[in-house]
Amino acid sequence: MAAPSCSEESLFVKNPFRNARVITLTIVLLVGATILLLREQRASFLRPGLRLNAYVSTGDGVVAVLDLVRLRAVARIGVGPGLSGMREHPTRAEVWGVSSQGGYAWVLNANVNQIAARVPVGAMPFALDFSVDGERVYAAASGSDAVVAIDCQTRAVVARGRTGHEPVLARATPDGKSVLVVNRRDATLGIHDAKTLVLRGTIPVVAQPEDVAVMADSSVAFVLSRTEPRLSIVDLRRGVLLTNLQLAGKPSEMLLKPDGGELFVISPEAHGLQAINTWTHEVGDYVLLGSAPTHGLLLPDASAMFVTDTAAGRVAPVDINNRRVGRPISAGQGPGELRFDSNDPDVKPSLLLVVNEGSGDLAVIGLRGGSQSLLTMIPVGPRPRDLAVKLF
Repeated sequence: MAAPSCSEESLFVKNPFRNARVITLTIVLLVGATILLLREQRASFLRPGLRLNAYVSTGDGVVAVLDLVRLRAVARIGVGPGLSGMREHPTRAEVWGVSSQGGYAWVLNANVNQIAARVPVGAMPFALDFSVDGERVYAAASGSDAVVAIDCQTRAVVARGRTGHEPVLARATPDGKSVLVVNRRDATLGIHDAKTLVLRGTIPVVAQPEDVAVMADSSVAFVLSRTEPRLSIVDLRRGVLLTNLQLAGKPSEMLLKPDGGELFVISPEAHGLQAINTWTHEVGDYVLLGSAPTHGLLLPDASAMFVTDTAAGRVAPVDINNRRVGRPISAGQGPGELRFDSNDPDVKPSLLLVVNEGSGDLAVIGLRGGSQSLLTMIPVGPRPRDLAVKLF
């Protein structure tokens, strides 16, 4: 190839504005493409007048409010110390949670981004759960050995029951008849009447239990301990322990398919997840995921799962039907809780939201199109933990 002539070189040097125009045009095109990509990934199911927000609790007692249409933070609301168990109300424009250090449940009015109420529930609550109809919320107070029911409209405590020692979780059964209480120190599962909270039965389970999942027909419960590589299976109708399943490692989370056919157990210690047949109570397939898989989220149709890897700083997409792991998606430092922008089973989510505990931000991952990639990261505050999404 011939070298450029002196006249060509002189022309290139003498036209710096041409290079500047090219660079400027390239930047404009890149910015435009980025804006277009972000717009395409935004929720397309919103009708005029509706809002879609994400709520992230942080270690300084604040809830950060993020607009998922504009993809930016819009408010920071001071709530109280030791925030935990934050969840969106199923029907009301409210977000609920508890203050473990304050001993109360709190209610955030999503319309005005203000705390509407603080309801005392007892010492050291960690989580809450709504009744199926959304009329009540249940919370266990681990420091008071009690469980309470709160009327969501009046925000008054309408029932109170005694539990075993150190209850860490209260969960309503899908049939609305019972409330299951996980008693950590006693290593028991308490079955309480949903209306009166009177204790109807107590079943011994795995040591130091922390979580419970319930079949859609309310027949069987699965009880998880993060300190034991075992999983307890309880017959709720007869009130007896069926078995303790041996797992590959200590679990961090479990996810039940909507049809109830399989239970997926994630284990950082085993670097993957196990599939459990909920009808035969047998451990099935094992899928290797990465360094430290911790939290997972199933698509509404259960065709895929997304699992955060705390150590690797990424999210692993998993094809549930074929048991295959896709290309990891960068997320941030210490990714933890994750949610979709839509909870409607009839609407395919367009965004995956991931709380990064290490970098103090929310990663927004686009799910539309053939590729799944990180769109943006929105700062939320120090040590973020819980995540809720509300359409109103």
